[in-house]
Formats: sequence, C-alpha cells, structure tokens
Amino acid sequence: MSVLQRILAVQVPCPKDSWLYRILPSVSHKPFESIDQGHVTHNWDEVGPDPNQLRWKPFEIPKASEKKVDFVSGLYTLCGAGDIKSNNGLAVHIFLCNSSMENRCFYNSDGDFLIVPQKGKLLIYTEFGKMSLQPNEICVIQRGMRFSVDVFEETRGYILEVYGVHFELPDLGPIGANGLANPRDFLIPVAWYEDRRVLGGYTVINKYQGKLFACKQDVSPFNVVAWHGNYTPYKYNLENFMVINAVAFDHADPSIFTVLTAKSLRPGVAIADFVIFPPRWGVADKTFRPPYYHRNCMSEFMGLIKGHYEAKQGGFLPGGGSLHSAMTPHGPDADCFEKASKAKLEPERIADGTMAFMFESSLSLAVTKWGLKTCSCLDENYYKCWEPLQSHFTPNSRSPTEPK
Repeated sequence: MSVLQRILAVQVPCPKDSWLYRILPSVSHKPFESIDQGHVTHNWDEVGPDPNQLRWKPFEIPKASEKKVDFVSGLYTLCGAGDIKSNNGLAVHIFLCNSSMENRCFYNSDGDFLIVPQKGKLLIYTEFGKMSLQPNEICVIQRGMRFSVDVFEETRGYILEVYGVHFELPDLGPIGANGLANPRDFLIPVAWYEDRRVLGGYTVINKYQGKLFACKQDVSPFNVVAWHGNYTPYKYNLENFMVINAVAFDHADPSIFTVLTAKSLRPGVAIADFVIFPPRWGVADKTFRPPYYHRNCMSEFMGLIKGHYEAKQGGFLPGGGSLHSAMTPHGPDADCFEKASKAKLEPERIADGTMAFMFESSLSLAVTKWGLKTCSCLDENYYKCWEPLQSHFTPNSRSPTEPK
C-alpha cells in the first residue's frame, strides 16, 4: 500500500507533512514581483448578485494559431465565496489552454486545487514526481506544491479550489469499510526529478492572497531526488467509484455520490463536496427517478465531462456548466419530466457513457464579472427549458377503488 493510500485509510486526524531532499534548496530565487492577473480573481463583489439559474455553453478554448495559452495564463475564475486571508472559502475556475508551460511552474499559497480535465490529456510535473491525467480522472495538487503542466492539444477542464482545509474521503458511516471512492484506488506521482539550469532563468508563479506573483531562479524547481511523508499530490480514476444507490423506492440525495469532501468546522456541513453521477442501475419502484424539483441551502455548480446528463435533454453539454444557487428552484427540464413520467419502471442502466459532476458548497457563491459579462458562453435562454411544463393537478378525479 502506497504512502498516499495509507494516509487516506486512516480514520483519525493526523499531521500532514513531507520531507523533500533537493539538489539546491527552494529558497534560492530572486524576489517575487506582481504580474498580470489575467482572469484569476477572488473579488466576489465585481458584479451584483444574481439568484437566477445559470448555465454556460462549452467554454471556448483559444486557438493556438491565434495565441499560445498555457495552464496558468488560461485560468478563468467563474465563481466563489469566502475569504482567503482567513482561510475559509472556495473558488471555481475553468482552465482553457493550448500550449505547455515552458520553463515555468505554478504553486498556490491560498489553497488546494482539485483538477477535473474534460478535454485533452495533461502531463503534470510536480516536486514529488510526474503523473498523467486524462478526462474521467481527477487530481489534487495540495497547497504550496509546485507543478507544471504539459498539454498535447486544445485542453479544457474545471478546478475546485478550497482554502483553509484539505480534501478527504467522506465518512462512510453505515456503509462500512468499502464503498464510494476506496483508498486503494488513489495514486501518487511516478518518481522523477530534473537536474538542469535554465538559460535566462526558470519562472516560478505564486498565487498569494488571490494575486499572482513571479520570481526567477537558475535551476528547475523539480530537483527533488528523494522524499518521504504523507503530504503529496494524488490522482483518482472516476471509473473506480463504487456506486451506492436506492434499491427500493425514492430518489437518494447526491451526497451518496461524494468522492471527496472539504469539511467545515460545523459537523456534517462541507465547504465543498466533489460529487459525481456515474453509470449505474436504476431500480427504484413507485418513484420519479430523475432528480426531483427542489430548493436547498447548498450552491450547486455542475459540469459534464462526457456524454449526456440524464436530467437534461439538451443544452447541458460537455465542457459547459450550470450554477443553481442556494434556495433557487431547479430540476429536470420539461422533456425529461415528460419522458420520465411515462417510462415503465423496470431496471434500467443510467448514464452509460456519461460522467457528470457537481461542486457542491454550503457557501453562497458569487459569480465573477467574467462569468456573467465577459464570457460569451452564458446561456441567456436557460430558463426556457422549464417553460413547457404543464399542470397535471386533477383534484376532482378519483380512481374507482377510492372511497367517496
């Protein structure tokens, strides 16, 4: 069992640290200086609040023939909440890139990155080694870890950033020892190091208190020849998720599909949950099987990695997203409602060839200016998917067996 697997299997709090043995210490660099922020922000007051149901068409990837954009310059903050300086909150970012990071790396002083690729493969170099990442896999780069990203084509994905806490496996409670994301399926980087000097200097980019800074150093930051500890990057293949589902009646809450959680100080309440909706069997009887219409206290950002989400017949596409804010009603579109209402309740496969996910938070998320105004992908007609819904209320009709 690997170091990562051992620490995830532990059910009690324990310190997280790692010792890194370098060719030269990481302190050997020039002073940090502020650089262009691009579209990265943690200013949640750029535009006024919007409680409406929001949906974005697939986010557009810049063409390499027009402009080279790497992972860092292709970061766009979509929404978030909280305060970095007090280590409490989260942000949702989109990454849209077409080029590899050359002689530069990135690290986040503010929080952890949970990276969800949707299009294109990534090769991620870290101080702990390297790991490949492709759609239907996720990785977590924890706070302070330096990394660089190579891409091989136009690449797109989603990032959930949390500050002040780390991602961990949810408590399984009555489920027992096995289920959901099992510790044995989490992987750490493959051993690798780099011993080279860079003509003109290697650029280290740091996100600190929501701002971007950069410094130069003569050597690669990936000059770690050995390490030990339990504070590492890690990856997970979503196909390994062991689904728990309703087998009698009713529609279970999405919490049963939680892969990783970032807990708050309130028991049972998360700053953020990473939830997936994988292929599974639907067998519930006497039940409207898609998610029912609801309002709740959570903020729900959904994305689609591939396929076709079962609660939306159109408009919710791979590479796009939706945001349903706290106490804003949402649920299946009209076409989905009609189809599910007439379907024969027999065992059926749900979501084959599909992987949708949700970043769910107890915080009230504010959308950035880029998400509401600058980005051309906002779907202004999202609300129309519910307009065809009709009333089926017939209070005076009774079945022949009902008493008068």
